Amino acid sequence: MAWVTGGLVAVGAVGGAVAGYLGLVTGALPLDVGIGRRTRPLGPQTVDIAAPRETVFEVIAQPYLGQATRAMREKVQVVERGADMVLAAHHTPVAGGRLTSTTVETVRFTRPERVDFRLVRGPVPAVTESFTLSERGPGTRLVYEGELSTDLWRAGQWWGGVVAPRWEATVAASLAAVGQEAERRSALS
Repeated sequence: MAWVTGGLVAVGAVGGAVAGYLGLVTGALPLDVGIGRRTRPLGPQTVDIAAPRETVFEVIAQPYLGQATRAMREKVQVVERGADMVLAAHHTPVAGGRLTSTTVETVRFTRPERVDFRLVRGPVPAVTESFTLSERGPGTRLVYEGELSTDLWRAGQWWGGVVAPRWEATVAASLAAVGQEAERRSALS
């Protein structure tokens, strides 16, 4: 009988670990205990875009402040909208598309030179990010920078090492899409 109890405890522990991992990955189980906090940089990533700064800003802001395309509505859901800030849920496929990670962030707009993001809920306790737009010749330079923070000392540092590369890859894909769309719009003008 002891082996049955031990087996049930082991199965429960494995099941709990899997559920905890899935909760962290998807953002459904945010962990913010505020002890042993470690912070690491995100970026910088720089993209030069052959489009005016105002056009690039509009492309970034459109899913939040304007009419989002159908594809963007699947990725970004505005929860609350203010004059220069929104609360938005971002849905990102993870685990080869088998899961969806949902982060909730505030997004603040300083037209036409800056967009700031602050994580409210996600796979780590804290992320702050910015897109800074500067005029560069006939086009725009878009610079992404940020910080990602985790809790629980080395365990959190390890988790940050898992999350940060995926986070930055998602941002890189977004920056490439912004550049393509801004250049397409600029060519039409």
